[in-house]
Amino acid sequence: MTDVLALAGVSVVRGSTRLLDDVTWEVEEGERWVVLGPNGAGKTTLLQLAAGRIHPSSGVAGVLGEVLGAVDVFELRPRIGLSSAALAERIPGGEIVHNVVVTASYGVVGRWREEYHHLDHARAAELLEILGVEHLADRTFGTLSEGERKRVQIARALMTDPELMLLDEPAAGLDLGGREELVGRLGELAADLAAPAMVLVTHHVEEIPPNFTDALLLRGGKVVAAGPLELTLTDENLTETFGLPLHVERRGDRWTAWAT
Repeated sequence: MTDVLALAGVSVVRGSTRLLDDVTWEVEEGERWVVLGPNGAGKTTLLQLAAGRIHPSSGVAGVLGEVLGAVDVFELRPRIGLSSAALAERIPGGEIVHNVVVTASYGVVGRWREEYHHLDHARAAELLEILGVEHLADRTFGTLSEGERKRVQIARALMTDPELMLLDEPAAGLDLGGREELVGRLGELAADLAAPAMVLVTHHVEEIPPNFTDALLLRGGKVVAAGPLELTLTDENLTETFGLPLHVERRGDRWTAWAT
C-alpha cells in the first residue's frame, strides 16, 4: 500500500494560535478514516490541508505523493474529492442538480459555456443513482432538503474519480432519518473496494458509517490517538478528547457514546 496522506510534524499557525500542533499522521490506499474531536480541535483545518487549500506553517505535508509547497495545487486539487459546507454555499440555488455534479469535471461551480462529453453526463447520472438522488436530477439545488443537498455534494465530489475523498461533517444539520440514510449510503461507498481512500470529519461517533477502518482523535490541534477503530475508540481516549467522562460502545457495525 502507498500513502495517500503523509503528515510529519505538521503545524498550522495563525497569529498566536496553533490550529494544528505537531501532527504526524498517515492514510494509505483503501483506508477509511474518521476524524473526531470537539469544536476548535483542528478537524476542519486538517481537512483543508489534506485538500491542498492551505499549507503547513512547519513540518512536511504529503498529499497523493506530492509535497505541499513543491507542487502546483491547481493540478493536485482535481485528484481530491471534497464535500464541505463552504463549497455548498458557493453552489447557485438555481443550478440544476445534474449540472451541480457534472460541472466538477471542470472544477467550476455553476454551468456556463463549458462543453461536456456524453460520458461526463453518463457519469453524473450514475453517481446520482448510486447516492439515491437520481430522481432529483432536474430539480434546482436550492429546492432540495439538507439531506438531499449532502448526497448531491458527495456525488459531485466523486465526479472526477478522485484518489482521495474528504467529507467535512456530512451529517451536520440532518434530522435522524436524514442522518441514517446518509450514513448508510456512505457505508455502502466505503465497502466498495474501487472507492478512493476516505477521510470523514465529525463530532459524533454515531455518525461513523459502517466499513470505516480507522480513527484520528484531535484536541487542541494535537493528536490524542490514531489507529484502527477498535483500538482507538476507547473510553479513555474519548474522555481525553472531549474533556468529560465518556463511555463508548460498538453495536453491530455502529458506535455510540454517552457521558458517565
